[in-house]
Amino acid sequence: MTVSVTFCGAAGGVTGSCYLLHTDAGDVVVDCGMFQGSKTVRELNYGAFPFKAADIRAVLLTHAHIDHSGLLPKLVKAGFTGPIYATEPTCDLLTYMLPDSGYIQESEVERLNRRNVRRGRPEVTPIYTREDAEKTLKQLNPVDYHDLQEVLPGLRARYWDAGHLLGSASIEIEVDDEAADGEPHTLRMLFSGDIGTGEAVFNEAPEGPKDIDYLFVESTYGDRNREDVSDGERREMLAREVRDAIQAGGNLVIPSFAVARTQELLVDLATLFNRGKLPRSDVFVDSPLAQRATEVFAKHLPADDARALAHPNFHMVPDVASSMQLARVKSGAIIISASGMCDAGRIRYHLKNNLWRPECTVLIVGFQAAGSMGRVLQGGAKHVRIHGDEIDVRARIRTLDIYSGHADQAMLLSWTKERMPVSRRIFLTHGEDGARAAFREAMIHNGIEETKIALPMLDDTVVFKRGQTKPTKIKPRLSGAEMSRDDWHNRYAHSVTELSEKLRAMDSNEKREALLEKVLQDIASA
Repeated sequence: MTVSVTFCGAAGGVTGSCYLLHTDAGDVVVDCGMFQGSKTVRELNYGAFPFKAADIRAVLLTHAHIDHSGLLPKLVKAGFTGPIYATEPTCDLLTYMLPDSGYIQESEVERLNRRNVRRGRPEVTPIYTREDAEKTLKQLNPVDYHDLQEVLPGLRARYWDAGHLLGSASIEIEVDDEAADGEPHTLRMLFSGDIGTGEAVFNEAPEGPKDIDYLFVESTYGDRNREDVSDGERREMLAREVRDAIQAGGNLVIPSFAVARTQELLVDLATLFNRGKLPRSDVFVDSPLAQRATEVFAKHLPADDARALAHPNFHMVPDVASSMQLARVKSGAIIISASGMCDAGRIRYHLKNNLWRPECTVLIVGFQAAGSMGRVLQGGAKHVRIHGDEIDVRARIRTLDIYSGHADQAMLLSWTKERMPVSRRIFLTHGEDGARAAFREAMIHNGIEETKIALPMLDDTVVFKRGQTKPTKIKPRLSGAEMSRDDWHNRYAHSVTELSEKLRAMDSNEKREALLEKVLQDIASA
């Protein structure tokens, strides 16, 4: 039996999660996520898959987040016709998430094409459409935690609660094999998906099996440990940020992932309002996906949490026209909008309307990938470009890193040690290079054999067992450095704003003309 794994995403970076599992019985994909972050990384979404979609027999999905599920419609559009296995809550969330993602692709491309026409550039097409996404939903197959599911002859999967998101899972895969002596043998692999903290508002502690052959573990926060906080301490930290923002006299804008993060914030805000910890404020949830996801969460959550999601201070923004009306609100509003990394969606309009106002506050509450607008703001940018316009950043930029659904280094280490013994290899994935390297050192320091730890790069293939078929060798699409740093698009935007600021600061037109002449000469000689 041939068994190999190719790392088609989230290797050296934190998005685009996708593993190609090749066996003599057929090919299976674990996750099929969208790439996020710098423009160079996002461009991978438009290129061809590094495998033939029609050859894939099944998809095993860890959870609904777009960086794990967002290219499923593209996979179906490219010829995949098999089942997509996921837990029931994941299927429920995808019912809204994938069509919403298709709508965003269409909307973003429509706006870009209007600009391309003015620039004389060719039009582009969306990665997929809402219709493509709705077709994909027909291939969803719900599975229960802990049940062993036959995927292909000789290949089975079992889902374990990963504690990261409603319905999230780590996926154990068994492949029938035979040992060197000819006796039957089962090769066991475990794909962690995203591991939760065990302390999130809605999720239980992550679980998983022991004594496996190959472990694939995420390392998003492999280089840091967060402060342990109780529910009360977390809410008080949020209350301080909200009170400070309101007292500053402007709006509080919170870029938030529409699924899970928004609902966690709403439950905590409802508790704070009900206990008199916050002055009465209008909370506008401006994300159609967040609204639909809130309905799914209310269906699966305990009654108290479900009621909290419907607090009278909360206002779901129904349409684009209502969203645009929020530009007229100058103070006292809490605006929660997607996307969480500020790279698309309605949050861009709210940043455009509020970033330039010093009395306003932007509160970052989730991980920001390298090259994303959120990471640029966290880095202290003085100017950013949104929809082609240069915006001065005068608002307060704050970060509250207590809502992450990802386990930190200590939690990841504990979860990994609970999976031991791992007889063959441990692969560190879903992490930027620095985070993976730090987590590797922590593992070694805690007694895990150095020779067992591997840091695969994008499009690497590892052969576990050689049999009748050979895995296709894939040419790497990006290096690790390109996956986890700002790209030339980021540096270009930064250079333009720096040049603009330098020119404005000069005290004469002669000096400005001299600087521009020097820049033009440098460009001409390059």
